[in-house]
Amino acid sequence: MKTICLYFEIHQNIQLKRYRFFDIGTDHYYYDDYEDERLITDVANRSYMPALEALGEMLKEHPGFFKVAFSLSGVGMEQLEIHAPQVLDKLQELNQTGCVEFLAEPYSHGLASLANEESFAKEVKRQCQKMKEYFGKEPQVLRNSSLIYSDEIGAQAAQMGFKGMLTEGARHVLGWKSPHYVYNCALAPNLKLLLRDVNLSDDISLRFSNVYWEGYPLFADNYVDRIANFPGEEHVVNIFMELSALGVAQPLSSNILDFLKALPECAKQRGISFSTPSEICETMASVGALDVPDTLSWTDEERDVSSWLGNPMQREAFNKLYSVADRVRIADDPRINQDWDYLQASNNFRQMTTKPSQVGIDRGIYASPFDAFTNYMNILGDFIARVNSLYPESVDNDELASLLTTIKNQDEEIEMKNKEIIRLQTKIEKIEAAEEKLRAKLEKTKAPKAEAAPKAAKTAKKPAAKKAKAAEPKAEAEPKAE
Repeated sequence: MKTICLYFEIHQNIQLKRYRFFDIGTDHYYYDDYEDERLITDVANRSYMPALEALGEMLKEHPGFFKVAFSLSGVGMEQLEIHAPQVLDKLQELNQTGCVEFLAEPYSHGLASLANEESFAKEVKRQCQKMKEYFGKEPQVLRNSSLIYSDEIGAQAAQMGFKGMLTEGARHVLGWKSPHYVYNCALAPNLKLLLRDVNLSDDISLRFSNVYWEGYPLFADNYVDRIANFPGEEHVVNIFMELSALGVAQPLSSNILDFLKALPECAKQRGISFSTPSEICETMASVGALDVPDTLSWTDEERDVSSWLGNPMQREAFNKLYSVADRVRIADDPRINQDWDYLQASNNFRQMTTKPSQVGIDRGIYASPFDAFTNYMNILGDFIARVNSLYPESVDNDELASLLTTIKNQDEEIEMKNKEIIRLQTKIEKIEAAEEKLRAKLEKTKAPKAEAAPKAAKTAKKPAAKKAKAAEPKAEAEPKAE
């Protein structure tokens, strides 16, 4: 039986303000708050809320049948908390249906997986904690920024305890293979891989409203027929996209939401189900390992990381940023950590690209890639100076490595102690439950004894009464003897 795995990404970029060379050392605030509020309010009204309302209707109309997955970056959630909390409220409402899964991803929506394993692991862990706070469950499946994946990243994901990971079904990786199977990481066989169907996903997210597209107009029944006509042994169809595709990339006037709402009924008629990523990882076996020695993503035609690291400007900015990754982690300063999250966001490097792309690039306030590079490097210069003021460059690498080892050991010790605390708490709860049962049992046994005590008292009073009556004649007999 075929199943559809439908997944949406929710992320909001932080907008950097115009920051000049002479601001370095005097201005430590790098963001355009007005533009952040304007953009997220706009996308919430045009896309997020209408799309989530439609998905909510689908979950109610097809209870237990229709299922959907989301991932939210930590940075995006922070922006939603401030400017559009109704989006998070709606997601929590959808979560109550039990047919929605929330995935893990890097907190910053950045490129740490390409540069620093410790930073990547820490980011994912922070985002998982935030997801658990909001939705009550820690994610079991990882989705890296822009579906970035390689064998090494997969191996790290497996070490972090994830059972599955989402990535791109790129033709140069798959070759003759189909994306409609479950694969596993070549370096970690226990980590299952779900591969995005590029054509089916982009038909909705990129081409749906394009009147010059040969597939226009796209109807739900024809779309599902294509899925039904795949070979019988191809069981999994992964349709992954950004949630903003519904309403922004494809305007609501194109009837994109009507198309979406018709999918479950069309799927039912053709015997096709919906599943979450975790359900697929749990129920379907891998058909084999997928070798991905070079990093891939879902961006641009090349499906690699050249969109962020394809020219010397991007690589210089990237290397300079992550040159202080360990120092940022050691400093552990709240303000530094927040700026670190925002400066890591992948869009900062995307705005410096010189590649031609079929997908429009939003350069924001920048007139050119060089303009974006110059502004970012000015900000980065001030940021690195602040980091070095907390943790000077004069400290040599050996001392830095020693401090990192100490921090890592402390983190492991804290984690072990937390596990021990949880174990002891569970044991105490069991003892208290057993004690409560024992008390209830003792109270039941005391109750019959308490009832028997009054009866014994009554029987004890009867002989005493007889003795009193027997003593009365003796008192009367004494006068007669006189």
